[in-house]
Order: sequence, then C-alpha cells, then structure tokens
Amino acid sequence: MSQTIEETNTPTNPAKMPKQIPYIIASEGCERFSFYGMRNILTPFLITSLLLSMPEAMRKDMAKEVFHTFVIGVYFFPLLGGWLADRFFGKYNSVFWLSLVYCAGHACLAIFDDNRNGFYTGLFLIALGSGGIKPLVASFVGDQFDRSNKHLAQKVFDGFYWIINFGSFFASLLMPIFLKQFGASVAFGIPGILMLIATIIFWSARKRYIHVPPVAKNPDSFLNVVRTALMSAAPGQSRNGLILAALGGVLAVGGLLMTPNIGIVAALCLGLVLVLGFGGLGAWIQLDRARGVHPDEAVDGVRSVLRLLVVFALVTPFWSLFDQKASTWILQADQMTKPDWFQSAQMQALNPMLVMLLIPFNNLILYPILKRMGIELTALRRMGLGIAFSGLAWIVVGLMQVAIDGGNPLSITWQILPYALLTFGEVLVSATGLEFAYSQAPLAMKGVIMSFWNLSVTIGNLWVLLANSSVKSEAVTTQIQSTGMSVTAFQMFFFAGFALLAALAFALYAKSYLLVSHYRKVV
Repeated sequence: MSQTIEETNTPTNPAKMPKQIPYIIASEGCERFSFYGMRNILTPFLITSLLLSMPEAMRKDMAKEVFHTFVIGVYFFPLLGGWLADRFFGKYNSVFWLSLVYCAGHACLAIFDDNRNGFYTGLFLIALGSGGIKPLVASFVGDQFDRSNKHLAQKVFDGFYWIINFGSFFASLLMPIFLKQFGASVAFGIPGILMLIATIIFWSARKRYIHVPPVAKNPDSFLNVVRTALMSAAPGQSRNGLILAALGGVLAVGGLLMTPNIGIVAALCLGLVLVLGFGGLGAWIQLDRARGVHPDEAVDGVRSVLRLLVVFALVTPFWSLFDQKASTWILQADQMTKPDWFQSAQMQALNPMLVMLLIPFNNLILYPILKRMGIELTALRRMGLGIAFSGLAWIVVGLMQVAIDGGNPLSITWQILPYALLTFGEVLVSATGLEFAYSQAPLAMKGVIMSFWNLSVTIGNLWVLLANSSVKSEAVTTQIQSTGMSVTAFQMFFFAGFALLAALAFALYAKSYLLVSHYRKVV
C-alpha cells in the first residue's frame, strides 16, 4: 500500500535509506538522458537544418533565441507543476501525467524535424512536461525522508545529481553523432524512448512511495498573508509597501510594450520578475500588519520565504552563464580547430563527466580536508563560491574569444579549462541548492518553493535574451566596437563581471541569513 504521512513526534528505528529511492534515481537518469539528449543537439540542429533558409548571421542569433526561450519555458513551468501538486493532485500523480506530456513532445520533435510549427509544438510540450515535473521529483525525493534520516538526504541529493549527469554525459557524447550519422528523426527519437522508459520505471514503484497529500486550501497561505499585509492600513503609517507593489504591476505592464524587441516570452518573464521583486519588497515592508489576522507562525513563515527568494535571485546570474555553454560556447567551438570526426556539441560531455568526478571528490576528499583545517563550507558558502567560479570560467572564454578574433587558431581543447571552472561552480551551486531549497521550504510550500528555485534559471536565461537584444542596437554595437573587442568577446566579459558582482552580493547577504530546517517530523 502507498503510505500517507502526517506530522508526528513518534521516534523511529536507526536511520535507514528508503528502499524506494533507487526507482526514483533510475527514472531520473533516463529522463535526464532524454532531456539533455535533445537539448544538447538543439542549437546545432537549428543552425544546420530547421533554420537553414535564413541568412547565416541571422541564423545563429535566432538559434540562440530559440534555445534560451525554450530553457525559459522549461524553468518557468515548474510554477505550474508545483501549484498543481501542492494544491490538487499530489506529487506522484502530477509527475506521472506530465511525464506523458513530455513523451508526446519528444514524439513531435522526431516526427516534425522538417516542420517549424510542429517542431516548436514539441519544444513547448517538452518545456511543459519537463518543467512541470522538475520541482516535484526533487521534493518527492525529500518526502521519502523524515527527521530521523534527513542526514542521508544530502547523500541522496548528491546521488540524484550524479545520476542526472550520468544520463547527460552519454547523451552529450552520443546524440551529436546520431544527429550527423542518422538524421534528426533518430537523434530526437532516441531521447523520446528513454523518456518513456523513465515513466515506466517511475510508475512501477507507485505502491512503494511515501505520498505526502496535497495541502488543503489554507486561509493562512503565503499569498493570503502577503495580500493581507499589502492591503491592510495602519493608523498613522504610510502604505509604501502597497505603493511599491503597485509600481511593480505598472512596470510589468510597461514591460509588455517591449514585446516587439525582445519577444513575448521574454516580455512576460520580465513582467513576472518586476511583480515578484516589487511585490515581495512591498510585502516585506508591511508584513507585520498581517499579524492578528493571521497566526504569527504563518507571518514568520512568509518572511522566511521572502528571505529565501533573495537567495534565489542572487543565483540567477550563475544560470545566465551556465546555460550558454549549450549555445554561446558551441558557437565558439565552431570557430576552433578540431578533428573532422569531432562535433562541437560533444564538448558538453565534459560537463557531466566532471560533475560525476567532482561530487565524490568534494564529499570524500575536499570537504573533509577543509573541515579538518577548521573551514566549514556551509551550503550558502558553497553557492557563493560557485557563482564566483562561473565568473572566472567566462573570463577564460572571453580571453579565448579575443585570441580567435585576432586571427589566432585555437584548439578546441582550450575549452577544457573553462568547462572545468564552470562545472566546479555548478557542483557548488546546483547540487547544494537542491537540498538547500527543500530544507528551507515550509511544509505547505515544498513544491512551490522548489518551483521558485527553478524559476531562478528562467530569470538567468531572461538576462541572456535581454543582453542579446541590447546588442542589436547599432549605437550599442558601435560603442562596443570602439573598445577594440568583438560583440561576442565583450558580452563574455560582461557576463563574467555580472557573476562576480553577484557572488560578492551573495556573500554579503549570506552573512545575515538565518538557516532553518523544514523536514517533516519523525513517524
């Protein structure tokens, strides 16, 4: 029978690893192969096939725009998936049904490889399916633990992240070969088959899982507390918080006017960022006005969530840099010397391979050594360092681009160094962030807060689209050229600086962040 968990303080036996975890891990490995299999050949396929009718210069820019718009969708739909799971269907049902949508999207890519509308429909369905289940699988893993064995959760999250990269490694290595040798239908069809296998594995353990039921409609929910805080008047006090929230709404509507320049997806995401940013700041200012209407526990919970969202916001620059390895870095690799049999997209296999090496190295060697030296790398310290390492990686690719622009032939092996720096940063940010987001989320908002963690990736890719749109202006391009650098090199150094500034801001904010633990109680 499936098990339903209620909070209780009853003690349990010595901690054991839940037996159902291997099913989730195996399913995730297949799903990640399917996702990265199609994602890592998307940019080359767009340039060499689907967008072939466009002029070459426009084709590269359009390929980057399509790729990052797709990634925005993938990490935007977690909001929908988290809400559906937390309020209506539960995590298991939401993951299962959205996985079937995911499979349908893969089928569209394989069938409509020569039809833009059909292909883009497939990308939408994959974004919906993959994005919808993204926050749920990680939080579903967390649901299998309680306070008696929560110390095992970090190991599982590391293993979870390791298997993600195991699937990604083989997908990155093999799919570019299949695309070249067998064509797009086969190259996009194989990931679809793996996604179907992932769905079957996940379904097969349905009676073994611990199922945390959806949370009933709560009058003291996050949104209700925020609404009360913003709308309540206090005698003798101004309503600056409400004014700020209203300003965010006005700016969001104004952002939609940018649609002709940045596209509807980027405009909508920009509007969401403005609403969240100004609305969250306004709620923070007036939050104490919700006391008396809502329990202190609910109000304090909302303040904890708002503080957590600041952490997520400061991580967004990292994702701006990280996801461009599948677009900007591939285009740079096309300009570098390499063997005829080697495809530029295959360099991405370095990333998951290094992750699989670095996770055990960090946990078994690096962290214990640092701890013996009296250096404790907390979750927030790891994440701040990870953002900084991503900035260093982009300084390296920027210097490489300057050399290429100067007519100096560079071997593609030079990309190994920035891949190593970026991957080390990824392990510190992403693997740590999964467990951190879950542990800091109040019980009633596990799925939604994980969705906000994924939304940070959407916002990171939004910065990429906005940066790319800005350099389309002739005035901006002329100003960049006056520096003696190409637009590509200038953007690389810009993103490096963006990440390093974010790392500094993250470190300053982390000093005052109060860590909490929201694992469910022992059963």
